[in-house]
Amino acid sequence: MLDVALIRKDPEKVRRALEKRAVHVDFDAFLEIDAEFRRVQNDIESMRAERRKLSAQVGRTGPDGDALEQVRVKSQEIGAGIKELEGRLAELAVARSDFLDPLPNLPDDDVLPGGKEANETLRVVGEKPRHDFPAQDHVALAENLRLVDYARGVKLSGSGFWVYRGDGAMLEWALLNYFVESHRRDGYEFILPPHILGQEAGYAAGQFPKFAEDVFTVSSGSGEPDRFLIPTSETALIGFHRDETLPEEELPRRYFAYSPCYRSEIGGYRSTERGTLRGHQFQKVEMVQFAHPDHSDAAHQELVAKAERLVADLGLHYRVTKLAAGDMSGAMARTVDVEVWLPSVGAYMEVSSVSHSRDYQARRGNIRYRPRQGKGGFVHTLNGSGLATSRLLPAILEQCQQADGTVRVPEVLHKWGIREVLKPTV
Repeated sequence: MLDVALIRKDPEKVRRALEKRAVHVDFDAFLEIDAEFRRVQNDIESMRAERRKLSAQVGRTGPDGDALEQVRVKSQEIGAGIKELEGRLAELAVARSDFLDPLPNLPDDDVLPGGKEANETLRVVGEKPRHDFPAQDHVALAENLRLVDYARGVKLSGSGFWVYRGDGAMLEWALLNYFVESHRRDGYEFILPPHILGQEAGYAAGQFPKFAEDVFTVSSGSGEPDRFLIPTSETALIGFHRDETLPEEELPRRYFAYSPCYRSEIGGYRSTERGTLRGHQFQKVEMVQFAHPDHSDAAHQELVAKAERLVADLGLHYRVTKLAAGDMSGAMARTVDVEVWLPSVGAYMEVSSVSHSRDYQARRGNIRYRPRQGKGGFVHTLNGSGLATSRLLPAILEQCQQADGTVRVPEVLHKWGIREVLKPTV
């Protein structure tokens, strides 16, 4: 949620920042609602103070016939007035929320306006693989090596699903073990969250209400709000400290979580979406930090470095890209993607988005910190994929394939029982 104090102070600055996302907002109506909201708040506080004063007067003088009755009547009148104003205040609070809730975060000052076309390449690491033989794409390799069964995934669940089998399942599990071991070694706490979440978690993460249609809903059957299948562990981890105040000395809180990720929306059948590149269910390990505002930029750099190291140690060619405002998730102020090269597509595919929300998610989730001294505030939240597997497997297959149709498995994965070379099986 955007800072209302900033909107009051400099609505033009906020408007210009949102325009970098091609979001055009007129704050005049909101500021009128907000001004009335504050007036009603002040009136309620004044009336409560007056009622306390009357109560104190009775306490000092004791019961005194007509005077006591007059105080009682006056107190009732004030109470009725307070109740009426509280009703109006609730209406204004809803109107403020209805205006603010759909608004995305403000991009950082150095984030460029525009969409994908304005993304900046920060660095390219390694060389694109050059094969001196007719290279296969990841779909053909996965089928020939019996790593992924696409047809039976569709038979079981419909389009957008697949089944890992044999060495494919082992490769997937080895990747997850590799990520888990790395994050634990770096001092992150391992979390296994529920796969079904409540509406509050989606709101705090900034996905609801605007992107509620992108998740699979689960009917409660009891008249309560529907819950939903976890779209990413970030949603659960951000909600982990909802409505809490964290001691400053305990910051940063560093977590990572594993879960399947369920998305109701996927693309079509273009080459950039075939195989396991896009689907309704995929596996991911996610990193999240709750950081002090003074140290959150350093935390973002740490997360980017961690995601990069995971990809680099797999021996894959990749690049690092800073996203433009219109290509970022709505809850984020800055995002850096780590993207692997996929030869068959002739493009880089994102395997980690490392994002800084500043205090946007913390405001929505009411997540604060308590300083050793002085005034506290909202924490800053950051997240980064560490990593998503459904695009790593195609990159490994295509970048590490050999002339005889086999695939070399990255050395860092050998310890988890995966074969060093994947070969066709009968």
